[in-house]
Amino acid sequence: MSMELATCLTTDLVAITRGRSFPADALDGYLRRGTGWVPANMALTPFDVIAEDNPWGSAGDLRLLPEEATRIRLPQLGRTPLHIYFSDITELDGTPWECCPRTLLKRAIARLKAETGLTLLASFEHEFQVLGGGWPAAPAFSLAAMRRADPFGPELLELMEQAGLEPEMFLPEYGADQFEVTMRPADPLTAADRSVALRLLVKELAAQKGWRASFAPKTAPDAVGNGVHIHLSLRDEDGRPAMRDESRPGALSERAGQFCAGIVRHMPGLLALTAPSPVSYLRLQPHHWSAAYACLGERNREAGLRICPIATLGGGDAAKQMNVEYRATDATANAYLALAALINAGLAGLREGLVQPPLVNTDPSEFSPAELEALGVRRLPENLSAALAAMQADALLTEWLPPLLTGCLLSVKRKEMQLAGELDAARLCERYKAIY
Repeated sequence: MSMELATCLTTDLVAITRGRSFPADALDGYLRRGTGWVPANMALTPFDVIAEDNPWGSAGDLRLLPEEATRIRLPQLGRTPLHIYFSDITELDGTPWECCPRTLLKRAIARLKAETGLTLLASFEHEFQVLGGGWPAAPAFSLAAMRRADPFGPELLELMEQAGLEPEMFLPEYGADQFEVTMRPADPLTAADRSVALRLLVKELAAQKGWRASFAPKTAPDAVGNGVHIHLSLRDEDGRPAMRDESRPGALSERAGQFCAGIVRHMPGLLALTAPSPVSYLRLQPHHWSAAYACLGERNREAGLRICPIATLGGGDAAKQMNVEYRATDATANAYLALAALINAGLAGLREGLVQPPLVNTDPSEFSPAELEALGVRRLPENLSAALAAMQADALLTEWLPPLLTGCLLSVKRKEMQLAGELDAARLCERYKAIY
C-alpha cells in the first residue's frame, strides 16, 4: 500500500491553493511545528511567474501551521486518501505573519465583534463548468441537464457531507455544462475554508472521471460566466438574527442597513479583492445578472449587493432567513481576503452610522445618468486596472491591508495584467479556464 500523505494548505493572492505534504504518520510533529514556507510564494501570478518587484525577493522564511480542527480525510478520492489541513502562515516563532489571508479574516471577525458585539454567518455559492463530459445537449436548469451528469451530483454532495461542508443544493445552471453548489451558512472562517475545500473536491471528483472542472469567471467570451456569491447575515450579542426590521426599507434593520451602506460605498475598491483578474471584467457587464453597479437591490440580480428573498411558505422563519448577497465575486478571488474586505467595509458603515442606500429594484443600466446620480448608483470599475486604482484611492482598504501585502498585491496584479495583455479575449478565457 502507498504511503499516505497529509498536506498543509494555504491560498494565495490569486486564489491558487498551494501547500506542502508529509507522511501522515508524522502528523503530530507537524501540527505543533508546521512546515516551511517562503514569503515570495505570495507573489506568484496565476501563470506561475513570480512578480519580480515583490517585497521579499529571495529573502525570508515562514511556517505553514495547520489547524487540526480543519482536517479533511477522504479515502475514496484518488489512489491514496485526500488528507488536508487549512493552515495559517506564521513567523518562525509561531506568531502570525501579517500577510496571511486567513489571519486577516480572523482579525476582521474579531474587530466586528469587539466594536459592535455582532457576529456574522456567511456562505459561498459557487458556479462551475464541467469540461469533457461529452454529454448530449440539454435545456438549462432541466432535470435532463442534471441527470446526464449522474452520479456526479450525488457523489459530490456525499463527499461534501463527509468533509463537513454541509451541502444544501446541487443544480444545473444556465450555461453549457454549468452547475451550482450551495452550502449551509457558518461562521466566516469556516465558510471561507469550505469555499476552498469545495473547489478542491469538485476538481478531484471531475478528474477521477476523466473530466475537468473550471470555476473561471469566463470560459469563452460568449459563455455564461461563473460567479461566486457571498451571503452575509448578522447576529447579535446573544446569537439571535439581527438583520430584519419589517418597518424599514427592504425589511433591513438599522444596523444591517448601515453594514450594507459600508459595502456599497467601498464596492469599487473592493473589486480589486473580489474580482481581481483581467478575465473577471468580461463577466461583470450590464444585463448579465453579474453585478455591474455599486448599489443595494431587493431581489435584483443586477445589483452589486442584493437582499435575498424570504420564503414564509411552510412556516419559514423570516428573521433567520434574512441575508444579503454580494454578487461581484468570482473564483479568482482569495476567499479569506474577499470576506475580510466585506466585513471591514460593513464595519465602517456601522462605525460611521451610514444611511442605508436606496433600494434599486430594476436593472440600473435602464436609468439615465441623472437618475443614477440621484440614487447614488455608480458603475463599477470596468477593468482590473481601474479597480486597483479605486482600491488605492480608498483609505479604508489601504489602512486595513498591511502595506507589505498591498505592495505584493499590486506587483502581482501588474505582472498578471502584463502577461494577460498579450492575449485576445478568446485566448484569455482559454488560459484562465485551464487554471481555475
